[in-house]
Amino acid sequence: MLPPITFLGWIHTGCGIAAILIGAYALNKYKVISFSERAAKIYLLLTLITASTALAIYNQGGFRIAHVLAILTLLALIAGTIVEKTYMLGSLSKYFFTFCYTSTLLFHMIPAITDTLRRLPVGDPFATSLDDPLVVSFYILFFVIFIFSYLWQVQWLKRET
Repeated sequence: MLPPITFLGWIHTGCGIAAILIGAYALNKYKVISFSERAAKIYLLLTLITASTALAIYNQGGFRIAHVLAILTLLALIAGTIVEKTYMLGSLSKYFFTFCYTSTLLFHMIPAITDTLRRLPVGDPFATSLDDPLVVSFYILFFVIFIFSYLWQVQWLKRET
């Protein structure tokens, strides 16, 4: 049984859900997440808030995989932003920051599906552990979607230049 969600947990969850929805919208509309688009800016800000608040949530006992994903998210945001703003990698910059920003969606989805499946339905959740086959199946599905999405974005970026 998971502990109840704290006030900070609700802020984290709300920002995370909004980030996922806005990130999906931005990808659908613009094909890549980039600071040049308002929706992407909002997505990146909400992602920053979500990852930062994740580092302050320890109600499940110590440093866990969600904290590692939060750190990876912050690193992806920092690296992606630096490369997008400076174009320090030249013609490879757009592929790099696209990889960084798209990976943040994967980093959102892993804890999102884990908590959802371990909390719902209330009283009889779909999964009881991180290694439950249903949870692992979603991890694999999200990783495959991430790989195909990024490869599609690379092809789109090549056509656009």
